[in-house]
Amino acid sequence: MARQTDIVLILGSGPNAPQAEAWPRGWFDRIVAINNAWRIREDWDDLVFPEDFPEDRRPQSILPSQRFVQADQFVPAQNAYGGFVYAGGTMAFTTAYWALQALRPKVMAFLGCDMVYPKAGPTHFYGTGAADPLRPDITLQDLGAKSARLGMFAAAQGCRCVNLSSDPSKLMYQRANPDALRDTVLGLPDVTGMGALLKREDDLGYFVATGRYWERDFGFDAQGLAALDASWRALWSEGSGITCAA
Repeated sequence: MARQTDIVLILGSGPNAPQAEAWPRGWFDRIVAINNAWRIREDWDDLVFPEDFPEDRRPQSILPSQRFVQADQFVPAQNAYGGFVYAGGTMAFTTAYWALQALRPKVMAFLGCDMVYPKAGPTHFYGTGAADPLRPDITLQDLGAKSARLGMFAAAQGCRCVNLSSDPSKLMYQRANPDALRDTVLGLPDVTGMGALLKREDDLGYFVATGRYWERDFGFDAQGLAALDASWRALWSEGSGITCAA
């Protein structure tokens, strides 16, 4: 029998990610870890990492119930939702789109994925690391807008995205308590209007099947993509009532 995947925890490497270490496993049906986040608890189900994630940072052995998710799986998944240029080329979003397609959850709950980095002190739960979402990249001009886009695609599938963090965040999602995810009735935002934005994406023509958009000489229209981001923000705000990444 297939395992239930209604409540999925997306666990990143932000400084607050270790809060999840003590949470009862019964709060979640599936725990999806990103990169180094597998170190936080042993009972993760899926570990998602890119091709350049160092071998010595990966688990040396895993349980039969656990699996690695790599580019051969997450690239087609993200392509199914329009591709990396529009979805955002950083692992929090890549992992979430994979989970959305592969697991079909009713709730995707995020922790350690705030993508807000202090100027001093640890940037990740393991210390100081590269702030990948802040690198100069055409797909990451507006992280909040990328979270809004993800939230709309999730809603179109009957899934609600929530943020379990209480810290400042780029994620434009309702805050939630992890112990109440099964009991809280979460309304879904209105997805009317998505079609027009997807048409604009198609008209821009920045889909890259390999996912390696940086290898293509598109001459990206930064202003056009920024305008598209603003439209995703506006659509999400109108549909969900959330107006900023708070």
